[in-house]
Amino acid sequence: MKILSGFHGERVMAAPNNYGGRGELVLLCALLGTLWEMGRGQIHYSVPEESDKGSFVGNISKDLGLESQDLGKHGVRIVSRGRTQLFALNQRGGSLVTAGRIDREELCAQSTRCLVNINILVEDRGKLFGIEIEVTDINDNNPKFQAENLEIKINEIAVPGTRYPLPEAVDPDVGLNSLQSYQLSPNHHFSLDVQTGEDGTINPELVLDHALDREEEAAHHLVLIASDGGEPPRSSTVHIKVTVLDVNDNAPVFAQPIYRVTVPENVPPGTLLLTVRASDLDEGANGEVAYKFWKINEKQSPLFQLNENTGEISTAKSLDYEECTFYEMEIHAEDVGALMGKTKVLISVEDINDNRPEVTVTSLFSPVLENTLPGTVIAFLNVHDRDSGKNGQVVCYIPDNLPFQLEKSIDNYYKLVTWKYLDREKTSMYNITVMASDLGTPPLSTETHIILQVADTNDSPPTFSHASYSAYIPENNLRGASIFSVTAHDPDSGKNAQVTYSLMENTTMGAPLSSYVSINSDTGVLYALRSFDYEQIRDLQLLVIARDNGDPPLSSNVSLSLFILDQNDNTPEILYPSLPTDSSTGVELAPRSAEPGYLVTKVVAVDRDSGQNAWLSYRLLKASEPGLFMVGLHTGEVRTVRALMDRDALKQSLVIVVQDHGQPPLSATVTLTVAVADSIPDVLADLGNIKNPTNSDDSDLTLYLVVAVAIVSCVFLAFVVVLLVLRLWRWHKSSLLQPSGRALVSLPASSFVGMEGVQAFLQTYSHEVSLTADSGKSHLIFPQPNYADTLISQESCEKNNSLLTSIDFHEGKDEAASVQQAPPNTDWRFSQAQRPGTSGSQNGDETGTWPNNQFDTEMLQAMILASASEAADGSSTLGGGAGTMGLSARYGPQFTLQHVPDYRQNVYIPGSNATLTNAAGKRDGKAPASSNGNKKKSGKKEKK
Repeated sequence: MKILSGFHGERVMAAPNNYGGRGELVLLCALLGTLWEMGRGQIHYSVPEESDKGSFVGNISKDLGLESQDLGKHGVRIVSRGRTQLFALNQRGGSLVTAGRIDREELCAQSTRCLVNINILVEDRGKLFGIEIEVTDINDNNPKFQAENLEIKINEIAVPGTRYPLPEAVDPDVGLNSLQSYQLSPNHHFSLDVQTGEDGTINPELVLDHALDREEEAAHHLVLIASDGGEPPRSSTVHIKVTVLDVNDNAPVFAQPIYRVTVPENVPPGTLLLTVRASDLDEGANGEVAYKFWKINEKQSPLFQLNENTGEISTAKSLDYEECTFYEMEIHAEDVGALMGKTKVLISVEDINDNRPEVTVTSLFSPVLENTLPGTVIAFLNVHDRDSGKNGQVVCYIPDNLPFQLEKSIDNYYKLVTWKYLDREKTSMYNITVMASDLGTPPLSTETHIILQVADTNDSPPTFSHASYSAYIPENNLRGASIFSVTAHDPDSGKNAQVTYSLMENTTMGAPLSSYVSINSDTGVLYALRSFDYEQIRDLQLLVIARDNGDPPLSSNVSLSLFILDQNDNTPEILYPSLPTDSSTGVELAPRSAEPGYLVTKVVAVDRDSGQNAWLSYRLLKASEPGLFMVGLHTGEVRTVRALMDRDALKQSLVIVVQDHGQPPLSATVTLTVAVADSIPDVLADLGNIKNPTNSDDSDLTLYLVVAVAIVSCVFLAFVVVLLVLRLWRWHKSSLLQPSGRALVSLPASSFVGMEGVQAFLQTYSHEVSLTADSGKSHLIFPQPNYADTLISQESCEKNNSLLTSIDFHEGKDEAASVQQAPPNTDWRFSQAQRPGTSGSQNGDETGTWPNNQFDTEMLQAMILASASEAADGSSTLGGGAGTMGLSARYGPQFTLQHVPDYRQNVYIPGSNATLTNAAGKRDGKAPASSNGNKKKSGKKEKK
């Protein structure tokens, strides 16, 4: 039966008089039951126990008034608590079905009606509905005795009519399906009597009908059958063995028929609850009493233990009020004569506040948009405490500093709602602590944390850290160089926080701003698209726009001033004196009567740079007559330093440099021609002689010079080759003719001039060419021989050590043993004081030798003369008279052999810093001329 609404009112007509009294009573009961069901205003279903999984219980979608049978679309789900979920929803069929096998006896025990209440949440409506389901009983349990075999001892003197209690069978079913009757197997001595207690229980008793005689039959075997009223009926049996005993005519008697005790649920195992006592008037062994449990539930028996001798009842395990609040058991006291007494023990369990409240988040709507309206449901919570009474009453609350509040819903449900607008930029996540506390003493509480994410909406535009920016960049920057970086922060998240940068379109100096700079749309870095020139543009005013990617997008802007810094990239420009456009030369006039400090002229210059880069300073770089003029450092004024005299040249040339103070500094030069004269006619007469040099013959002179140098070099190379071959031949010949017995041999004097000597000779007569394009003449200079180091005479060097004795000839040891070499000629030697260097202090060999061979000397002199003659035959007139090819007069064609300097004076000994001196002059009684003397003579001849 299901009822969707309450009872509104209904008139009940009186039954006709012809109806019997029994019919009226049945009709009235049915009507009252219907009205009671309708008054409750809940949805009711019934289902038999032991139904298969998925069995139909009721049509939820129809009873709840849902438009569609698809429960998933409406968010319908069961939110009831419980250890095991007994029912489930058929999402597509819209019906309530069983989730598994339901055992009514396990669920409701011996209750007459077994009702299960569940709650169903409809999320799209935000409502909860209570469902009451009655589980009906079926006959699925047999009546069951506690033991299959029972032994009863009866004295033989027992009087007929004596009653003996029999064990009761337990049937978990209810109603007609429960235990209904007992039957005893047929026998001659006993019968069965069934007594109905005040609580409706059926107690079987064995009644002795005829006196027993142990001698005739010591034991009797009976079968007791217990049957229920189900369809089909179920039954069970117990086998009873009756043992006949000798006389014991007093049964144990308990002091109380019923024992009651109340214990808290938190008593530890082993706690003594109470002690039952029974007395037996018999003496001896017949008066000894043993206690045992007689009637107790199977689930309850492991919780308690009974001392058979003392009757003490104690706990074997911990008690739990939430599982069972009341225990009932029956205890028998039996003596050795099998006489028994019985009593009841009632144990009530007192609830203790030992369970904390439990908070279950039934439904959570996360994340929630930050612009959600106040009053929006965020979550459904279920609060439960397993205790009872005040211990089970729970108060639930959250902190006051949150934009949420708890509202009571149906049963133990709360809903968490917002009471003001959220702001994700301030708080993007809430850790909501739900606290639940019971009303017990002391109170117990628990906390549950709910993590709520706040979803972002685009409600915040990007913001810059400064109201405006200034950037500086030096001019002449590289194209594409990074200039500056701006950053805007958007407190939103995701796409709403992705910022894109751009520049406001504008024009500068007739060109679009985008041709000057660009900005990276992702990073905000600005780049220069051209190289800036400070002299053309000093600053740029930009407007940077930051826009997010929200919907709709939000933006903000900031101004950026880009200043160009000056660099020293312009040289000073000389405005006066300006360079002449024709071939004439600008002349400034200075009268000979000018006093010191007379202002001759002023150099005027400017620099296009600015600041320190444009500060100019003037100085005199070069003057034809130093000390005559001066230039003002900062003014550029050219003034006389002293009075002009007659000996001062008419034409004075000044080179003035103008330099700025940049880093690095740049400069420009100007050449001034100052005419020193008292009158203008004198100046004009002298200036007529001034003419610019012509460069018409420069190319011809250069060609002649190159040809002359090439001819001299070829002749000298041929001389070196001939000399080398001749020396090798002479050395080979002398080594064969002169045997030597020394271990270390010395080279002959004629073999001294080798490759090293030729190189020294070539070095002495090297050529220096100096060509200038501006001069009218080119100069070919042959340096004068160096007479500083001259050869000393042979007679003055009588030393025993040879310069070449330090040379190690290990490779020629075998030849030296077979050929005896003549001792070296020691005519050419020099002392330590005659070696080049600082006072001849260089370290080296003490002595040196020079080959004293007339043929070698004459040959070298002839070669030098031939070279000079060939040079004199050239057509160039550079540096000297006609036909001298730039050589001095002493090297002209009229110069004879005796005027040729000794070639040995500039020949160096290999491996030594010494220069040989002419020994022949000493032999002739002539002192060697110093180098200074030779230079003076050469100079005089050149002047002539």
